[in-house]
Amino acid sequence: MTKKRNGVLINFSRVLFMLLGSALAAIGLEIFLIPNNIIDGGITGISIMASHLTSIELGIFTFVLNLPFVILGYKQIGKTFAVSTIFSVICFSIGVTLLHPIPGITQDTLLATIFGGIILGVGVGLIIRNGGSLDGTEIVAILLEKRSAFSIGEIVMFINLFILGTSGFLFGWDRAMYSLIAYFIAFKAIDITVEGLEESKSVIIVSDKNKDISKAIMDRLGRGITLLNGKGAYSGAETEVIYVVLSRLEIAKLKKIVHDFDEDALITITSVEGTGKKYAKKAIH
Repeated sequence: MTKKRNGVLINFSRVLFMLLGSALAAIGLEIFLIPNNIIDGGITGISIMASHLTSIELGIFTFVLNLPFVILGYKQIGKTFAVSTIFSVICFSIGVTLLHPIPGITQDTLLATIFGGIILGVGVGLIIRNGGSLDGTEIVAILLEKRSAFSIGEIVMFINLFILGTSGFLFGWDRAMYSLIAYFIAFKAIDITVEGLEESKSVIIVSDKNKDISKAIMDRLGRGITLLNGKGAYSGAETEVIYVVLSRLEIAKLKKIVHDFDEDALITITSVEGTGKKYAKKAIH
């Protein structure tokens, strides 16, 4: 009974966050970007240009153009993803239709680009974080990634650069450049929303002062560390390498600690990917 209740609560929260994400994405577009002739990438960008050329409601294009990709996603990716995506697309389409008569909040192009990109990115990020999508190009990228040497992110970027570049013929090249800026801001906002500010980072430190640095990390940051055995390929000298997992916000503190003891220390930082995040969270909390 408890598991069933928890499942209902989880599904309700997912629906709520996808609804919120769709609303934010619609606000970012209709209140900030579109009034200043700045577009988004993907199917949304194509829909904006098509709506501009035909005077047909943007919401109609976003729904109709995304529908074939959602059906494709249902067959190739899964029912849950497809249902979540179609729900988000419907909410987004209704949102942009309702908000379209409202005038833009600012005519300052740079402000519209920045704030529109942030709000749009947070909205899309909430949808992705809860198992859905707002754009058919992401589904295409997922399918193409299996048959090409490019990653999903690279495929999406290629498609969007082409779409955003095409907008220059319609809205002017200055607007196309603003659209690129808005896209990259939204892309970063999506990343932060999906991964969170507490995204885990793994750090490897090579230094002759590894004992002092290890003690300082444990004392000042309260983090457990792992000492790995290392050996120089040229000199043959054996040493210990420090390995530690931290949150993104602790990286600056870590660098200061290391450089207090050894300004010449080698520090490499990478994001914790895949199933490693499960253990990373245990290590940093």
